[in-house]
Amino acid sequence: MDMAMTNTPSIRQAKLAGLKIRSLRKKRHLTQAELASRINVQQSDLSRMEKGEYRVSLDTLFKILQTFEMTMAEFFDEVVQGGVSEKDQEILQAFHRLDTDDQREVREFIQFKRQQQEKGPQGE
Repeated sequence: MDMAMTNTPSIRQAKLAGLKIRSLRKKRHLTQAELASRINVQQSDLSRMEKGEYRVSLDTLFKILQTFEMTMAEFFDEVVQGGVSEKDQEILQAFHRLDTDDQREVREFIQFKRQQQEKGPQGE
């Protein structure tokens, strides 16, 4: 199975999930070899998962959740909260309260600002 990831959001999500798995493993004082054995994967695959280089399959995630005695909601709630700041969450909530035209306008403004940044300071 090809585990290559080509789009940025998937890479970011895989890295966040991997960091969460590593954090949970270390909190429970397990080595990669010990956790890999419990969830029936190769230690090298677990290492790649923790680095975000390898997507975690649903079957593997269920085994990890069972090992750590937590629900999927608990796992992902902590991943999401760890990946997005409170300020970013507030901005996102405010954005979603806007109507469609205003959301389009905000997206266009962000694109405009990013283009300005890429060009760098003018006239200096």
